[in-house]
Amino acid sequence: MRRLLLSACLVVLAAGSAAQAQECDRSDDSQSMMTICAGADYQAADAKLNAAYQDLVGRNDDKSNKLLQTAQRAWITFRDAECAYTTADSEGGSIHPMEVSQCLTELTNERIKQLTSGANCQEGDVSCDSPNEDEGDDPQ
Repeated sequence: MRRLLLSACLVVLAAGSAAQAQECDRSDDSQSMMTICAGADYQAADAKLNAAYQDLVGRNDDKSNKLLQTAQRAWITFRDAECAYTTADSEGGSIHPMEVSQCLTELTNERIKQLTSGANCQEGDVSCDSPNEDEGDDPQ
């Protein structure tokens, strides 16, 4: 019984130490910390994306939600494939996880802009910004 209790206490202590070691410290420029911070940035962006998605689901009808779900699943497949492709050169290196997280964060932030760009637009309002318009870019 004592052995079981001691094992349980050690597991709890180890889990607490591991959780503290995973916190982002931007003043630490070691590769492992930069990877942890990049992961934290991605988790924050992913939470914002989920909130934006749920906001749209709450405003859409069933047909629109079905289309949104299909688009989002396709986007996730694209995002993962794009990040795998653009970070392939660093695969196996210590920088690779950080580069993957940075790619995921960048594409997720772009998707958030796409999903929220029409949030304040009235139907038929052509003056609303397109999610693909970049400031200063000339489409010609």
